[in-house]
Amino acid sequence: MMPVKSLNHIGIAVRAIEPQRTFYEDVLGATFEGIEEVPSQHVRVAFFRIGDVRIELLQSTDPQSPIARFIDKRGEGLHHLAFLVDDLRTRIDQITQSGLNMIDSEPRPGADQMDVAFIHPNSCGGVLTELCQSRTR
Repeated sequence: MMPVKSLNHIGIAVRAIEPQRTFYEDVLGATFEGIEEVPSQHVRVAFFRIGDVRIELLQSTDPQSPIARFIDKRGEGLHHLAFLVDDLRTRIDQITQSGLNMIDSEPRPGADQMDVAFIHPNSCGGVLTELCQSRTR
């Protein structure tokens, strides 16, 4: 299996972006990069950068969305780790063939001009893991 290229971002589920923004900017010194809405996933995403690390705050736009259900069940907090890959379609096939459980059997549009696919947490030590590939590569 090909190695991942890098950690792309850390996803954190929040009830609302704005109350959290002060912490990331003023306390941690993160650079705010903007907000994007991803209608297909019913989420608003705020992007922050601290050095080489990107953080995404994920706010639900629908009470039935995966982020809303996550917060209802577990509260705000770490939602997923995302890793950049060269060939997302091939990675999905390799992971499936190795016997691990994918949530997504096909790439789907994500935030920040990325195609994404999630590996089920039961295959990743309880951590939801996202694989992503730039649509502009």
